[in-house]
Amino acid sequence: MQPKSTIVHLPVYQPGKPIEEVKRELGLSEVIKLASNENPFGSSPKAKEAIQAEIDSVSLYPDGGAVELTAALAAHLGIQPNQILFGAGSDEVILMIARAYLVKGDETVMATHTFPQYKHNCEIEGAVSIEVPLKDGKHDLPGMLAKINERTKIVWVCNPNNPTGTMVTRAELNDFLQQVPQHVLVVLDEAYIEYTDSEEFPDGIELLPHYKNVITLRTFSKIYGLASLRIGYGVGHPDVIHSINQVREPFNTSRFAQAAAKAAVKDQEFIAYCRKMNAAGIEYMTGEFRKLGLSYYPAYGNFIMVDVQRPAKEVFDALLRKGFIIRGGHALDFPTKIRVTVGSQEQNAKFIAALTQVLDEVAVQA
Repeated sequence: MQPKSTIVHLPVYQPGKPIEEVKRELGLSEVIKLASNENPFGSSPKAKEAIQAEIDSVSLYPDGGAVELTAALAAHLGIQPNQILFGAGSDEVILMIARAYLVKGDETVMATHTFPQYKHNCEIEGAVSIEVPLKDGKHDLPGMLAKINERTKIVWVCNPNNPTGTMVTRAELNDFLQQVPQHVLVVLDEAYIEYTDSEEFPDGIELLPHYKNVITLRTFSKIYGLASLRIGYGVGHPDVIHSINQVREPFNTSRFAQAAAKAAVKDQEFIAYCRKMNAAGIEYMTGEFRKLGLSYYPAYGNFIMVDVQRPAKEVFDALLRKGFIIRGGHALDFPTKIRVTVGSQEQNAKFIAALTQVLDEVAVQA
């Protein structure tokens, strides 16, 4: 049997190593995972209660339209219910966008390096991915604009960008959107937006009334702490949402995910707490990096990309042996950088202590 020609060259997504696997492989009793940008403070107690309340309904299909969750989220965001689409994580919304809009020969523009699932899903549909290098870890919006032509269907902007953690400002994004042709869909991936309180950071929801060709993606996997339940969403013009809904699989989000997300939206005190603790963690870790003489990209999510001035693979392996799972830049095309999730204060302090030791053990890159 022969698979479709557009997938044979695609790599399989490699998540961070599981804690249990590292414990087993290295004989460690404690392993701290700071690789997947998960919330170290878990999820809202209200979300956990909502999950437990669904146990007796586990044999029933979920609401395919997620009506109650849609209503709760629409009220929270100040938008209409017909502007929202849910997916099994925002990853699935990315898949649905590519499926709904792209055919073989279309072009799509994105940064390099950014979240790999944009390119992955576009190439499955036979589209041509036009990649524009980052500038100082940020999206080069003028460079991306220059690559748009009559064949361009979608432009992807990850803000804050994963894996670098940088942002494009409100002014930069507005200037960009004013010049993007109306036939091009602009996808703003804002998976980490709840973590930033910068006055310069653009809110994609506020842009929607002005740009019919914009859709913003968000998730319950990050600050909401519901990563294992796989639920995210897109918000856009009703016509755009309708088109994407036409390719959505039935019952694509579970009863547990819908119930937990609905409860989580209503507990903004928990979100504010996580944002505050994350900001404190960034301040602590970047302060320690400066003491170690290490440079880093400004962080607007819940992770930091830091230049360790040494081969990233060697630093990754050395930290792993000490019980710390991080993302090595060798897997992200940043040969001397690592990406580390901001953990709890205890986790952050332990990580800095381990990194300090590793920097003494691994030779500086020539």
